[in-house]
Amino acid sequence: MDATSAFTCLNRAWHTHRTEIRSFLSRRIADKAETDDLLQDVFLKALLLGRSFCTIDNPRAWLFQVARNMLIDRLRLTREQVPLPDDLLAATESSMDTVDALTQCLPRVLSELTAEDREAIVLCDLSGVTQQEFADRAGISLPAAKSRVQRARRRLQSRMVDACQVKFDEHGKICCFVPRPPLGETPKV
Repeated sequence: MDATSAFTCLNRAWHTHRTEIRSFLSRRIADKAETDDLLQDVFLKALLLGRSFCTIDNPRAWLFQVARNMLIDRLRLTREQVPLPDDLLAATESSMDTVDALTQCLPRVLSELTAEDREAIVLCDLSGVTQQEFADRAGISLPAAKSRVQRARRRLQSRMVDACQVKFDEHGKICCFVPRPPLGETPKV
């Protein structure tokens, strides 16, 4: 196929679908000049394919896919950025400190769970074992393992809230708790 027939192939596809692609783009971009620029970019991309364009099974689908991808790229570049307030980081850090400190209660609360719940939490959440590996070790199906882990997590959460007297703020975030030492240790005063 020579360059002339390749251009003819592209020209035919472009004239057949150009109006439809422009309409697609104009429904998503308010500025007419920007729509025309994007339409021209789609044409240039097709032109760069040269002879390869004529081997595309569905030129209309290809042109729309290119238009869609270019539109997404354009919208990503022009997306408005909203500055974050300076005090946002400080609030997040203080709530994370509270959650991190809550791990003081974990050993004692874990010791109060059933052996089955404790095994599920320790393996899947603390040791990083996948739920599939846990299922294999326990000799149960994957859905059964997932259910067991979820139930254990709910019971652990309930025990943490009760035993450590966890309090939540107006946003549902942990704000404070009463530390509990592991069994056998006396609280430090």
